[in-house]
Amino acid sequence: MEKAKYWDINQDFFRKKFDQALDYKSYMETSKENERSRWQAVYDRVKLTDAQKELLSSFIRKMNVLCMSGSFCGDCVRQGPVLQRIAEASKVIDLRFIDRDSNPDLSEKLRILGGARVPVVVFLSEDFFEFARFGDRTLSTYRKMASELLGSACPTGIIPPAEEELAIITQEWVDIFERAHIALRLSPMLRERYGD
Repeated sequence: MEKAKYWDINQDFFRKKFDQALDYKSYMETSKENERSRWQAVYDRVKLTDAQKELLSSFIRKMNVLCMSGSFCGDCVRQGPVLQRIAEASKVIDLRFIDRDSNPDLSEKLRILGGARVPVVVFLSEDFFEFARFGDRTLSTYRKMASELLGSACPTGIIPPAEEELAIITQEWVDIFERAHIALRLSPMLRERYGD
């Protein structure tokens, strides 16, 4: 039997995890009330610019996006709602959230610097081939932490980010999604499939 031209050894694993994961609303329903209110406070403040909405709505390749998260996590509070707003702006982004602590096998596979960090976002093609991974904090967040702390810290999410900071985080995530979409558009496998 001839081996397929394109394959991903983790395809079935990621498909299974994606199928187990929840959409944003369902994921929020599994969290504690105080956690849910923190996520909602950020979600209510995330605003995509017209240019960001136009870019995201122009995407044509299906993108399955799996976010390993923890509703308790301050970094997730700051970024999960941004991811949801981005997904809402595109017809081809299917965003799902999955709890880190309930999925130790996924947590092991997605360790960052040896740690079980969250959030970790895995970008998957329509065939559930992994083509990008990002976690756990955006560059602007790391820069801010380095300037303030230059040590270990874990934001609690109790105090939402300032408007300017939230706008920067949002733009960083839009850039990450744009990069992922361009990677899908340039994929030889998908270009062969769609003749473009």
